[in-house]
Amino acid sequence: MGIEAAPAPLLELKGLSVNYGGIQALQDIHLTVNRGEVVTLVGANGAGKSTTLRAISRLIPLGKGEIYYTDRSIVRRRPDEVVGLGIAHCPEGRRVLAGLTILDNLELGAYVRSDTAGIKADLDRQFQLFPRLAERRLQLAGTLSGGEQQMLAIARALMSRPKLLLLDEPSLGLAPAIVREIFSIIQNLRQTGVTILLVEQNATLALQHADRGYVLEAGQITLSGNAATLVDDARVRQAYLG
Repeated sequence: MGIEAAPAPLLELKGLSVNYGGIQALQDIHLTVNRGEVVTLVGANGAGKSTTLRAISRLIPLGKGEIYYTDRSIVRRRPDEVVGLGIAHCPEGRRVLAGLTILDNLELGAYVRSDTAGIKADLDRQFQLFPRLAERRLQLAGTLSGGEQQMLAIARALMSRPKLLLLDEPSLGLAPAIVREIFSIIQNLRQTGVTILLVEQNATLALQHADRGYVLEAGQITLSGNAATLVDDARVRQAYLG
């Protein structure tokens, strides 16, 4: 009996490079995310973490390299097609539609879907996962607190029923109690089978909740490995963990 090949990663970046004008924002990035994992990108501001997520979502052009999702190239896909394939992007800064209600924002998150019954079931599911949103479903998103807007941004991303969630700086600007709540939600999502690629300024929290991590410095990956190992790495502790 032959040895079975390991399953292909859900997401794989090969030699990914991105240029902004004359500046190289990402250089030769190699990265994998396996099904069911939480993988985190750690690095200082300007290291290229958000750029990596935006490249995967096809929001910005590539200089060179490949992006494989379910073993197929997505470099020529439009952003809406990427969502339809099962990748949802929860952006830095929440980006909720302030003049629309919570319910409107959530329904817009399902814009690539046409299964009315499934959308309704997923609305109910988001309101169970985020009870604060359920209580305020007809409230304008712009009147929510920062923590509530972050919950809405995550719930809106989940409305596309993603296999892979790109989560960019979910703790940014939030009080410690709300940050703990957000990371509890991330753990719950993982248990339901959502694979997560997490960009997070709080490196300690990110590595505590991840399976594996990559360290980005000036657009290049300088370290990678098991999250527990990276937490204890002297270079990572000195640079990012204080």
